[in-house]
Amino acid sequence: MRAIWKGAVSFGLVSIAVKLYSATEEKNIRFNQVHRDDGGRIKYQRVCSIDGEEVAYDDIAKGYDLGGGQMVILTDDDFADLPLSTSRAIDVLEFVPAEQVDPILFAKAYYLEPEGTATKPYVLLRDALVESERVAIVKVALRQREQLATLRVRDGVMVLNTMLWPDEIRTAEFSFLDENVSVRPAELSMASSLIDSMTGDFDPEDFTDDYREALQRVIDAKVSGQEITEPEPEHVRPTAAIDLMAALKASVDRAKEARGERGPVKPSAPTPITAAKSAKKAAAADARGASGAATKSTGTKAAAKKAAPAKKTAAKKGTPAKKTAAASRTTGAAKKTAAAKKAPARKAG
Repeated sequence: MRAIWKGAVSFGLVSIAVKLYSATEEKNIRFNQVHRDDGGRIKYQRVCSIDGEEVAYDDIAKGYDLGGGQMVILTDDDFADLPLSTSRAIDVLEFVPAEQVDPILFAKAYYLEPEGTATKPYVLLRDALVESERVAIVKVALRQREQLATLRVRDGVMVLNTMLWPDEIRTAEFSFLDENVSVRPAELSMASSLIDSMTGDFDPEDFTDDYREALQRVIDAKVSGQEITEPEPEHVRPTAAIDLMAALKASVDRAKEARGERGPVKPSAPTPITAAKSAKKAAAADARGASGAATKSTGTKAAAKKAAPAKKTAAKKGTPAKKTAAASRTTGAAKKTAAAKKAPARKAG
């Protein structure tokens, strides 16, 4: 890392020489503006809007727009008279509990490294901050601007977090804050259950920038001359009327299943939307049951009617068969009688 600032932490009568390093870096994939047809880089010229002439850096000043076409021009001499600290000092103003500093105030983080023989007082201040469980509120002039900041300890190194000034924080003015919205105890209990089921220990390494990774794959594929296709994400369309309790229950079940926990969620009182849906389903089930019973009764009668002619036909077919069997038995008896009469006549001869 390269130091971007050198100065000293002023702690009472103790001065601690330090170097300042940027503690963060953005990993965004950066692009250049180019001509679509030939890939040529796009360049911009500093042109005056009045005379249309290109302006050199030395001729550029800073102007404050008053509106209505009026402009106040400030020169380097005007800025030189401002009460901006040039002592390159980080002045410690007070020590406060860390929880009293709203995270919305934080802007950018820097590492502080002791310089030269300042290691011992640096370690002394670092250990004192850890022991007291407080952070130091400081003022520092960085990049032509005086900034409020905190000094805290992270991984054995002091970190300078620059902060926004109070008037740089916007007030949250939204109409719903004036509405009288009531939350039922059952809904609050279910929401708390969802929070409990999703509670864990934060580890930033568990999360990834999916968009940046996908974009890098597209770039790599372009470089290698390949084509890459990504599956379409499934978007769940919310219904017009949302049953809040049902959605919370489903969310709790999903969170428990993701954690390998299974078990029924303690039921709560039904909401008006849930009760209406249950009544509608019960009515539909009753209607389907009545319709099924009627269909079954009609089918039984039709089957009985079809069975009756079949029995009559079988009976009619069975009658000639019986007559034929009787005739056969009569013929057989006659043949036996005739044979008996012929037998004595052969013995007499």
